[in-house]
Amino acid sequence: MSRLCQTEGLTEDQQEILKAVRTFVDEQIIPVAQDLEHADEYPAEIVEGLKELGVFGLMIPEEYDGLGESLLTYALCVEEIARGWMSVSGVINTHFIVAYMLMRHGTEEQKQKYLPKMATGEIRGAFSMSEPGLGSDVSAVSTKAVKGEDGNYSITGQKMWLTNGSTSNLVAVLTKTDEGADSVYQNMTTFLVEKDTGTGEVTPGITIPGKIDKMGYKGVDTTEMVFEDHQISADQVLGGEPGKGFAQMMDGVEVGRVNVAARACGIAWRAFELGIDYAQQRETFGKPIAQHQAIMFRIAEMATKVETAHNMMVRAARLKDSGERMDVEAGMAKMLASEYCNEVVEASFRIHGGYGYSKEYEIERLYRESAFMLIGEGTSDIQKMIIGRALLKDYKLK
Repeated sequence: MSRLCQTEGLTEDQQEILKAVRTFVDEQIIPVAQDLEHADEYPAEIVEGLKELGVFGLMIPEEYDGLGESLLTYALCVEEIARGWMSVSGVINTHFIVAYMLMRHGTEEQKQKYLPKMATGEIRGAFSMSEPGLGSDVSAVSTKAVKGEDGNYSITGQKMWLTNGSTSNLVAVLTKTDEGADSVYQNMTTFLVEKDTGTGEVTPGITIPGKIDKMGYKGVDTTEMVFEDHQISADQVLGGEPGKGFAQMMDGVEVGRVNVAARACGIAWRAFELGIDYAQQRETFGKPIAQHQAIMFRIAEMATKVETAHNMMVRAARLKDSGERMDVEAGMAKMLASEYCNEVVEASFRIHGGYGYSKEYEIERLYRESAFMLIGEGTSDIQKMIIGRALLKDYKLK
Protein backbone atom coordinates (compact mmCIF):
# COMPACT_ATOMS: atom_id res chain seq x y z
CA MET A 1 0.00 0.00 0.00
CA SER A 2 1.36 3.40 -0.98
CA ARG A 3 1.91 5.81 1.87
CA LEU A 4 1.15 8.74 -0.45
CA CYS A 5 -2.33 10.14 -1.13
CA GLN A 6 -3.93 8.56 1.92
CA THR A 7 -6.97 10.40 3.32
CA GLU A 8 -7.87 10.35 6.99
CA GLY A 9 -11.40 10.10 8.37
CA LEU A 10 -13.05 8.20 5.52
CA THR A 11 -16.12 6.08 6.24
CA GLU A 12 -16.21 2.38 5.49
CA ASP A 13 -18.42 3.08 2.46
CA GLN A 14 -15.92 5.59 1.11
CA GLN A 15 -13.06 3.17 1.61
CA GLU A 16 -14.93 0.39 -0.18
CA ILE A 17 -15.80 2.66 -3.11
CA LEU A 18 -12.18 3.77 -3.46
CA LYS A 19 -10.93 0.21 -3.20
CA ALA A 20 -13.28 -0.85 -6.02
CA VAL A 21 -12.23 2.06 -8.22
CA ARG A 22 -8.50 1.45 -7.53
CA THR A 23 -8.88 -2.21 -8.48
CA PHE A 24 -10.72 -1.24 -11.66
CA VAL A 25 -7.99 1.25 -12.56
CA ASP A 26 -5.19 -1.25 -11.99
CA GLU A 27 -6.90 -4.07 -13.86
CA GLN A 28 -8.98 -2.37 -16.54
CA ILE A 29 -7.43 1.02 -17.31
CA ILE A 30 -3.64 1.00 -16.85
CA PRO A 31 -3.06 -2.12 -19.02
CA VAL A 32 -4.85 -0.58 -22.05
CA ALA A 33 -4.35 3.16 -21.58
CA GLN A 34 -1.20 3.42 -23.72
CA ASP A 35 -2.68 1.71 -26.78
CA LEU A 36 -6.01 3.54 -26.58
CA GLU A 37 -4.35 6.92 -26.02
CA HIS A 38 -1.92 6.56 -28.92
CA ALA A 39 -4.79 5.47 -31.18
CA ASP A 40 -6.96 8.37 -29.90
CA GLU A 41 -9.66 5.75 -29.37
CA TYR A 42 -12.70 6.34 -27.19
CA PRO A 43 -12.55 4.00 -24.14
CA ALA A 44 -16.00 2.47 -24.64
CA GLU A 45 -15.42 -0.66 -22.53
CA ILE A 46 -13.91 1.38 -19.69
CA VAL A 47 -16.90 3.73 -19.71
CA GLU A 48 -19.28 0.77 -19.48
CA GLY A 49 -17.29 -0.48 -16.50
CA LEU A 50 -17.56 2.91 -14.80
CA LYS A 51 -21.32 2.82 -15.32
CA GLU A 52 -21.50 -0.56 -13.58
CA LEU A 53 -19.43 0.80 -10.68
CA GLY A 54 -21.93 3.64 -10.27
CA VAL A 55 -19.36 6.37 -10.89
CA PHE A 56 -21.70 8.36 -13.17
CA GLY A 57 -24.16 8.69 -10.30
CA LEU A 58 -21.68 9.00 -7.46
CA MET A 59 -22.94 12.35 -6.12
CA ILE A 60 -26.52 12.12 -7.36
CA PRO A 61 -28.87 11.70 -4.36
CA GLU A 62 -30.33 8.28 -3.65
CA GLU A 63 -33.85 9.61 -4.26
CA TYR A 64 -32.78 10.04 -7.91
CA ASP A 65 -31.15 6.59 -8.05
CA GLY A 66 -27.60 7.76 -7.38
CA LEU A 67 -25.18 6.79 -4.61
CA GLY A 68 -25.56 10.09 -2.74
CA GLU A 69 -21.86 10.43 -2.00
CA SER A 70 -19.88 13.59 -1.19
CA LEU A 71 -17.67 15.78 -3.37
CA LEU A 72 -14.71 14.39 -1.42
CA THR A 73 -15.59 10.81 -2.42
CA TYR A 74 -16.01 11.89 -6.02
CA ALA A 75 -12.70 13.81 -6.06
CA LEU A 76 -10.80 10.85 -4.58
CA CYS A 77 -12.31 8.58 -7.25
CA VAL A 78 -11.25 11.04 -9.95
CA GLU A 79 -7.73 11.07 -8.52
CA GLU A 80 -7.63 7.27 -8.77
CA ILE A 81 -9.00 7.26 -12.32
CA ALA A 82 -6.61 10.00 -13.51
CA ARG A 83 -3.77 7.96 -12.05
CA GLY A 84 -4.75 5.33 -14.60
CA TRP A 85 -5.54 7.58 -17.55
CA MET A 86 -6.49 11.23 -17.28
CA SER A 87 -8.77 11.14 -20.34
CA VAL A 88 -11.12 8.70 -18.60
CA SER A 89 -11.61 11.15 -15.75
CA GLY A 90 -12.49 13.73 -18.41
CA VAL A 91 -15.30 11.50 -19.65
CA ILE A 92 -17.08 11.84 -16.31
CA ASN A 93 -15.99 15.39 -15.36
CA THR A 94 -18.40 17.48 -17.41
CA HIS A 95 -21.15 14.92 -16.82
CA PHE A 96 -20.60 15.43 -13.10
CA ILE A 97 -20.70 19.24 -13.39
CA VAL A 98 -24.04 19.14 -15.23
CA ALA A 99 -25.48 16.73 -12.65
CA TYR A 100 -24.22 18.97 -9.85
CA MET A 101 -25.80 22.06 -11.43
CA LEU A 102 -29.09 20.23 -11.77
CA MET A 103 -28.95 19.11 -8.14
CA ARG A 104 -28.21 22.63 -6.91
CA HIS A 105 -30.23 24.78 -9.30
CA GLY A 106 -32.67 22.63 -11.28
CA THR A 107 -36.43 22.59 -10.80
CA GLU A 108 -37.93 19.44 -9.31
CA GLU A 109 -39.29 18.54 -12.74
CA GLN A 110 -35.82 18.88 -14.27
CA LYS A 111 -34.28 16.76 -11.54
CA GLN A 112 -36.88 14.03 -11.98
CA LYS A 113 -36.45 14.11 -15.74
CA TYR A 114 -32.67 13.92 -15.95
CA LEU A 115 -30.93 12.80 -12.75
CA PRO A 116 -32.07 9.13 -12.63
CA LYS A 117 -30.89 8.58 -16.20
CA MET A 118 -27.68 10.50 -15.54
CA ALA A 119 -26.99 8.23 -12.57
CA THR A 120 -26.94 5.19 -14.85
CA GLY A 121 -25.05 6.95 -17.64
CA GLU A 122 -28.00 6.66 -20.05
CA ILE A 123 -27.98 10.45 -20.23
CA ARG A 124 -24.45 11.81 -20.57
CA GLY A 125 -23.84 15.44 -19.71
CA ALA A 126 -21.53 18.08 -21.17
CA PHE A 127 -20.77 21.61 -19.99
CA SER A 128 -20.47 24.51 -22.44
CA MET A 129 -19.29 27.97 -21.46
CA SER A 130 -16.23 28.72 -23.64
CA GLU A 131 -16.36 30.26 -27.10
CA PRO A 132 -13.74 30.81 -29.83
CA GLY A 133 -13.28 34.45 -28.85
CA LEU A 134 -13.14 34.12 -25.09
CA GLY A 135 -11.34 32.11 -22.46
CA SER A 136 -11.99 32.98 -18.84
CA ASP A 137 -13.75 36.27 -19.70
CA VAL A 138 -17.26 34.94 -19.23
CA SER A 139 -18.77 38.42 -19.62
CA ALA A 140 -17.82 38.26 -23.33
CA VAL A 141 -20.20 35.37 -24.09
CA SER A 142 -21.81 36.10 -27.45
CA THR A 143 -24.01 33.04 -28.03
CA LYS A 144 -27.48 34.53 -27.76
CA ALA A 145 -30.88 33.15 -26.85
CA VAL A 146 -33.74 35.32 -28.14
CA LYS A 147 -37.15 34.95 -26.57
CA GLY A 148 -40.06 34.62 -28.99
CA GLU A 149 -43.67 35.73 -28.63
CA ASP A 150 -44.62 32.21 -27.54
CA GLY A 151 -42.20 32.44 -24.58
CA ASN A 152 -39.71 29.96 -26.03
CA TYR A 153 -36.19 30.74 -27.27
CA SER A 154 -34.01 30.64 -30.37
CA ILE A 155 -30.27 30.08 -29.78
CA THR A 156 -27.57 31.21 -32.22
CA GLY A 157 -23.82 31.19 -31.66
CA GLN A 158 -20.69 29.08 -31.48
CA LYS A 159 -19.29 27.21 -28.49
CA MET A 160 -15.75 25.84 -28.13
CA TRP A 161 -13.77 23.23 -26.16
CA LEU A 162 -16.78 21.05 -25.46
CA THR A 163 -15.55 17.91 -23.68
CA ASN A 164 -17.80 14.94 -24.55
CA GLY A 165 -19.23 17.08 -27.35
CA SER A 166 -20.16 14.19 -29.62
CA THR A 167 -20.83 11.50 -26.99
CA SER A 168 -23.11 13.57 -24.73
CA ASN A 169 -26.85 13.98 -25.19
CA LEU A 170 -27.47 16.75 -22.64
CA VAL A 171 -25.46 19.97 -22.63
CA ALA A 172 -25.63 22.82 -20.10
CA VAL A 173 -25.08 25.87 -22.33
CA LEU A 174 -24.42 29.42 -21.13
CA THR A 175 -26.01 32.08 -23.35
CA LYS A 176 -26.62 35.80 -23.36
CA THR A 177 -30.25 36.79 -22.87
CA ASP A 178 -31.94 40.16 -22.61
CA GLU A 179 -33.41 40.23 -19.12
CA GLY A 180 -33.31 44.03 -18.83
CA ALA A 181 -30.72 43.98 -16.05
CA ASP A 182 -27.97 46.60 -15.79
CA SER A 183 -25.28 44.00 -15.14
CA VAL A 184 -24.09 41.77 -17.99
CA TYR A 185 -23.84 38.93 -15.48
CA GLN A 186 -27.59 39.11 -14.83
CA ASN A 187 -28.32 38.87 -18.54
CA MET A 188 -27.02 35.32 -18.86
CA THR A 189 -29.04 32.13 -18.85
CA THR A 190 -28.12 28.44 -18.72
CA PHE A 191 -30.12 26.15 -21.00
CA LEU A 192 -30.37 22.37 -20.75
CA VAL A 193 -29.95 21.46 -24.40
CA GLU A 194 -30.90 17.97 -25.52
CA LYS A 195 -29.23 16.57 -28.64
CA ASP A 196 -28.36 13.31 -30.34
CA THR A 197 -24.85 11.86 -30.15
CA GLY A 198 -22.43 11.92 -33.07
CA THR A 199 -21.14 14.65 -35.37
CA GLY A 200 -22.69 16.79 -38.09
CA GLU A 201 -26.16 18.27 -37.60
CA VAL A 202 -27.12 16.18 -34.59
CA THR A 203 -30.35 18.05 -33.86
CA PRO A 204 -32.17 20.77 -35.85
CA GLY A 205 -30.12 23.93 -35.39
CA ILE A 206 -27.17 22.19 -33.66
CA THR A 207 -24.01 21.05 -35.45
CA ILE A 208 -21.03 19.24 -33.91
CA PRO A 209 -18.29 19.75 -36.57
CA GLY A 210 -16.01 16.92 -35.37
CA LYS A 211 -13.22 16.20 -32.92
CA ILE A 212 -10.51 18.78 -32.30
CA ASP A 213 -7.07 17.19 -32.72
CA LYS A 214 -5.16 17.77 -29.48
CA MET A 215 -1.61 17.35 -28.19
CA GLY A 216 -2.83 15.21 -25.32
CA TYR A 217 -6.14 14.41 -23.61
CA LYS A 218 -6.67 11.79 -26.31
CA GLY A 219 -9.54 9.33 -26.44
CA VAL A 220 -12.09 11.74 -25.00
CA ASP A 221 -13.80 13.86 -27.67
CA THR A 222 -13.38 17.64 -27.59
CA THR A 223 -15.51 19.57 -30.09
CA GLU A 224 -17.12 22.81 -31.12
CA MET A 225 -20.89 23.24 -30.95
CA VAL A 226 -22.61 25.53 -33.45
CA PHE A 227 -26.13 26.87 -32.93
CA GLU A 228 -28.16 28.24 -35.85
CA ASP A 229 -31.64 29.31 -34.78
CA HIS A 230 -32.00 26.30 -32.49
CA GLN A 231 -35.52 26.29 -31.05
CA ILE A 232 -35.77 25.42 -27.36
CA SER A 233 -38.58 25.49 -24.83
CA ALA A 234 -38.54 27.85 -21.86
CA ASP A 235 -38.89 24.70 -19.73
CA GLN A 236 -35.25 23.99 -20.54
CA VAL A 237 -33.96 27.05 -18.69
CA LEU A 238 -31.98 25.67 -15.75
CA GLY A 239 -33.98 26.43 -12.61
CA GLY A 240 -36.87 27.78 -14.68
CA GLU A 241 -35.77 31.39 -14.28
CA PRO A 242 -33.64 33.24 -16.87
CA GLY A 243 -30.83 35.58 -15.86
CA LYS A 244 -29.30 33.19 -13.31
CA GLY A 245 -26.86 31.51 -15.66
CA PHE A 246 -23.64 33.17 -14.57
CA ALA A 247 -24.05 32.25 -10.90
CA GLN A 248 -25.08 28.70 -11.84
CA MET A 249 -22.05 28.24 -14.09
CA MET A 250 -19.63 29.65 -11.52
CA ASP A 251 -20.98 27.21 -8.95
CA GLY A 252 -20.30 24.41 -11.41
CA VAL A 253 -16.82 25.72 -12.22
CA GLU A 254 -15.98 25.85 -8.51
CA VAL A 255 -16.51 22.12 -8.07
CA GLY A 256 -14.92 21.61 -11.49
CA ARG A 257 -11.71 23.15 -10.16
CA VAL A 258 -11.64 20.59 -7.36
CA ASN A 259 -12.10 17.97 -10.06
CA VAL A 260 -9.16 19.29 -12.12
CA ALA A 261 -7.04 19.46 -8.96
CA ALA A 262 -7.90 15.80 -8.35
CA ARG A 263 -6.94 14.91 -11.92
CA ALA A 264 -3.61 16.70 -11.53
CA CYS A 265 -3.02 14.83 -8.27
CA GLY A 266 -3.68 11.54 -10.02
CA ILE A 267 -1.25 12.27 -12.86
CA ALA A 268 1.44 13.38 -10.42
CA TRP A 269 0.89 10.28 -8.28
CA ARG A 270 1.35 8.01 -11.30
CA ALA A 271 4.43 9.94 -12.47
CA PHE A 272 5.97 9.45 -9.02
CA GLU A 273 5.22 5.71 -9.12
CA LEU A 274 6.81 5.38 -12.55
CA GLY A 275 9.84 7.45 -11.56
CA ILE A 276 10.62 5.64 -8.32
CA ASP A 277 10.14 2.23 -9.97
CA TYR A 278 12.43 3.08 -12.88
CA ALA A 279 15.06 4.59 -10.57
CA GLN A 280 15.38 1.25 -8.77
CA GLN A 281 15.69 -0.75 -11.99
CA ARG A 282 18.05 1.40 -14.03
CA GLU A 283 21.73 1.12 -13.12
CA THR A 284 24.62 3.50 -13.77
CA PHE A 285 28.15 3.37 -12.40
CA GLY A 286 27.47 -0.02 -10.87
CA LYS A 287 24.37 0.76 -8.83
CA PRO A 288 20.66 1.67 -9.24
CA ILE A 289 20.28 5.36 -10.05
CA ALA A 290 17.97 5.67 -6.99
CA GLN A 291 21.10 5.38 -4.86
CA HIS A 292 22.65 8.44 -6.45
CA GLN A 293 21.97 11.45 -4.24
CA ALA A 294 20.73 13.62 -7.12
CA ILE A 295 18.00 11.10 -7.99
CA MET A 296 17.17 10.40 -4.34
CA PHE A 297 16.64 14.12 -3.71
CA ARG A 298 14.44 14.34 -6.80
CA ILE A 299 12.31 11.45 -5.54
CA ALA A 300 11.91 13.13 -2.15
CA GLU A 301 10.82 16.41 -3.76
CA MET A 302 8.36 14.63 -6.05
CA ALA A 303 6.73 12.76 -3.15
CA THR A 304 6.42 15.94 -1.08
CA LYS A 305 4.69 17.76 -3.95
CA VAL A 306 2.32 14.84 -4.56
CA GLU A 307 1.36 14.75 -0.88
CA THR A 308 0.94 18.52 -0.58
CA ALA A 309 -1.30 18.76 -3.65
CA HIS A 310 -3.43 15.83 -2.45
CA ASN A 311 -4.04 17.44 0.94
CA MET A 312 -4.94 20.81 -0.61
CA MET A 313 -7.44 19.09 -2.90
CA VAL A 314 -8.98 17.14 -0.01
CA ARG A 315 -9.36 20.30 2.09
CA ALA A 316 -11.16 22.15 -0.71
CA ALA A 317 -13.55 19.24 -1.27
CA ARG A 318 -14.34 18.95 2.42
CA LEU A 319 -15.04 22.68 2.66
CA LYS A 320 -17.53 22.42 -0.20
CA ASP A 321 -19.17 19.41 1.42
CA SER A 322 -19.58 21.41 4.63
CA GLY A 323 -21.57 24.05 2.75
CA GLU A 324 -18.95 26.77 2.99
CA ARG A 325 -17.88 28.90 0.06
CA MET A 326 -14.49 27.73 -1.13
CA ASP A 327 -13.62 29.70 -4.27
CA VAL A 328 -10.24 30.63 -2.75
CA GLU A 329 -9.48 27.10 -1.56
CA ALA A 330 -10.60 25.58 -4.88
CA GLY A 331 -8.42 28.08 -6.74
CA MET A 332 -5.45 27.34 -4.48
CA ALA A 333 -5.90 23.59 -4.87
CA LYS A 334 -6.27 23.80 -8.63
CA MET A 335 -3.29 26.12 -9.06
CA LEU A 336 -0.97 24.20 -6.74
CA ALA A 337 -1.97 20.75 -7.99
CA SER A 338 -1.59 21.66 -11.66
CA GLU A 339 1.78 23.37 -11.17
CA TYR A 340 3.13 20.58 -8.98
CA CYS A 341 1.77 18.01 -11.41
CA ASN A 342 3.89 19.49 -14.19
CA GLU A 343 6.94 19.65 -11.96
CA VAL A 344 6.57 16.05 -10.77
CA VAL A 345 5.98 14.75 -14.29
CA GLU A 346 9.03 16.61 -15.58
CA ALA A 347 11.14 15.23 -12.73
CA SER A 348 9.98 11.69 -13.51
CA PHE A 349 10.65 12.34 -17.20
CA ARG A 350 14.23 13.32 -16.35
CA ILE A 351 14.68 10.21 -14.23
CA HIS A 352 13.68 8.14 -17.26
CA GLY A 353 16.33 9.87 -19.35
CA GLY A 354 16.18 9.15 -23.07
CA TYR A 355 13.60 6.40 -22.56
CA GLY A 356 11.12 8.99 -21.31
CA TYR A 357 11.06 10.43 -24.82
CA SER A 358 9.96 7.09 -26.26
CA LYS A 359 6.28 6.40 -26.77
CA GLU A 360 6.85 2.94 -25.35
CA TYR A 361 7.08 4.48 -21.89
CA GLU A 362 4.04 5.76 -20.03
CA ILE A 363 5.76 8.93 -18.84
CA GLU A 364 5.67 10.29 -22.40
CA ARG A 365 1.86 10.28 -22.25
CA LEU A 366 1.80 11.86 -18.79
CA TYR A 367 4.14 14.60 -20.03
CA ARG A 368 1.54 15.62 -22.63
CA GLU A 369 -1.43 15.19 -20.31
CA SER A 370 0.02 17.30 -17.50
CA ALA A 371 0.15 20.39 -19.73
CA PHE A 372 -3.65 20.41 -19.94
CA MET A 373 -3.94 20.70 -16.18
CA LEU A 374 -2.37 24.17 -16.39
CA ILE A 375 -5.24 25.54 -18.48
CA GLY A 376 -8.31 23.41 -17.66
CA GLU A 377 -10.99 25.22 -15.59
CA GLY A 378 -8.96 28.45 -15.64
CA THR A 379 -5.22 29.03 -15.89
CA SER A 380 -2.96 29.54 -12.89
CA ASP A 381 -3.02 33.28 -13.58
CA ILE A 382 -6.81 33.29 -13.33
CA GLN A 383 -6.61 31.36 -10.05
CA LYS A 384 -4.13 33.93 -8.72
CA MET A 385 -6.55 36.74 -9.57
CA ILE A 386 -9.39 34.98 -7.74
CA ILE A 387 -7.21 34.23 -4.73
CA GLY A 388 -5.59 37.66 -4.62
CA ARG A 389 -8.84 39.62 -4.86
CA ALA A 390 -10.42 37.54 -2.09
CA LEU A 391 -7.41 37.94 0.19
CA LEU A 392 -7.27 41.69 -0.34
CA LYS A 393 -10.94 41.84 0.63
CA ASP A 394 -10.43 39.68 3.72
CA TYR A 395 -7.31 41.53 4.84
CA LYS A 396 -8.42 45.03 3.93
CA LEU A 397 -6.73 47.69 6.04
CA LYS A 398 -9.03 49.09 8.70
